[in-house]
Amino acid sequence: MNYSLHPEAESDLRDAAEYYRERAGIALAQAFFAEFERAIHLLLQHPMLGAVWLHGKRRLGMKHFPYSIVYSVAGHDIQVLAVAHQSRRPGYWRKRKW
Repeated sequence: MNYSLHPEAESDLRDAAEYYRERAGIALAQAFFAEFERAIHLLLQHPMLGAVWLHGKRRLGMKHFPYSIVYSVAGHDIQVLAVAHQSRRPGYWRKRKW
């Protein structure tokens, strides 16, 4: 399995890490990136691990952070559409196309 980030999902990830860096320092931003990588590694091993969510997409919550990875599985690829905060702007990513 491989994964790819939608360009806007990449921006989501950067923005969230920057938020943590500005408010709590580089260590928390690095912890956020590490948790994202851990979650992606799990998805690469078990692509159906995340719960079925809106519009046939799947969602896997990140531990220790209020974010979910919103993705779909296409063949041998995991396509990450968003790294979405769990309570801010719900569904803002819905119009993203792969």
